[in-house]
Amino acid sequence: MSAVDGELGLAGVKSYAALPGGTPFVVVLFDTERAELAAVIEADKLGQLRTGAASGVAAKYLAKPDARTLGVIGCGWQAESQVASIREALPELERVVAYCRTEKTLRAFCKKVGAEPGETHRDAAGQDIVVTVTTSPDPVLRGEWLQPGALVCAVGANRPGARELDNVVLERAVFVCCDALEQARLESSDLIEPIERGVLDWLEVHELQEVVAGEVTGRSAPDDVVLVKSNGIAAWDVAIGAAAVERAGERGVGVQV
Repeated sequence: MSAVDGELGLAGVKSYAALPGGTPFVVVLFDTERAELAAVIEADKLGQLRTGAASGVAAKYLAKPDARTLGVIGCGWQAESQVASIREALPELERVVAYCRTEKTLRAFCKKVGAEPGETHRDAAGQDIVVTVTTSPDPVLRGEWLQPGALVCAVGANRPGARELDNVVLERAVFVCCDALEQARLESSDLIEPIERGVLDWLEVHELQEVVAGEVTGRSAPDDVVLVKSNGIAAWDVAIGAAAVERAGERGVGVQV
């Protein structure tokens, strides 16, 4: 994944190796003005934070005004930053309900992030904001479970053929957006398959940046169901990498080469 940010004066690339013992990530930044290497950053945690931050931005701009509860389906490592970031964006949140199929994992996750364990998918799906952050190839969220006004942040299922959402979620969604349309057309089966079946049209799918910039209105009414499908884009890695380098310099962290 590569991107250039002219305003920051940085170009960057994120690379990884899928290995039996794990998937280590690295972000490399280049100074475009000096034409030199700016930083090499071990990026497992970096990626977790930027993935959560995207949902935090989505919640800030697209959650209904009186949203007070968050539901999380999936209790892995990525889910931790989802809870932290959305809490940061919406400090008025009062309740977090989580669910995953493994009870031991569920209990440990709830203890770590301060959430309530749900008994079924429905418990997490019935909240004001619903995050799906799983590796499931099949839908874990059904549209019939959503409450009026729900914001859905779907951040898993980032490969063709894998879906976290059923078609009813798309049918109920009044507004749908993604990170980048070009990428969504290639990777987001949660959008690709419903569009192929006539449930949705690409002309109805916007980008989150358009909402943030005020170019489109995301939520028109408190009872609207709104969907954000996020796969992550390289520009975010460059942005958070730049922030990490700045903070490292301030704190004297890292090694100069």
